[in-house]
Amino acid sequence: MAFLNKLGSLMRQSISQKGQVPVVSMLNSIRCMSSSKLFIGGLPWSTDDQTLRDAFSGYGEVTEARVIMDRETGRSRGFGFVSFDSTESASEALSAMDGQELGGRNVRVTFAEERSRPPRTYNDDYQGSRGFDN
Repeated sequence: MAFLNKLGSLMRQSISQKGQVPVVSMLNSIRCMSSSKLFIGGLPWSTDDQTLRDAFSGYGEVTEARVIMDRETGRSRGFGFVSFDSTESASEALSAMDGQELGGRNVRVTFAEERSRPPRTYNDDYQGSRGFDN
């Protein structure tokens, strides 16, 4: 249902702007909405993978639930991802959980977007002394 509402909104926007909505933008929105992976923001620091899975398992088969941790401190970064076995389950979870309280905090739930940049490699962070006089 959320998918159809968003698609209708995009179509209305397209009509109101005399068809000037870029096709790429519309296709990217549809691609994100057809995903079964959700971004969960505003998580309490105490949330772990199992707590996240339990919170969303009532809306369908959760295939993965992951809280993103800081590499240096090992502490939660306050967001995570939940993947479902179907787009319908993800849409239902998004509608039901967005803005709801989890562990004392109201969480934000949206469809996850694919990264637009390639992953960094070790050498991307190292600038060495290039361009600097020692």
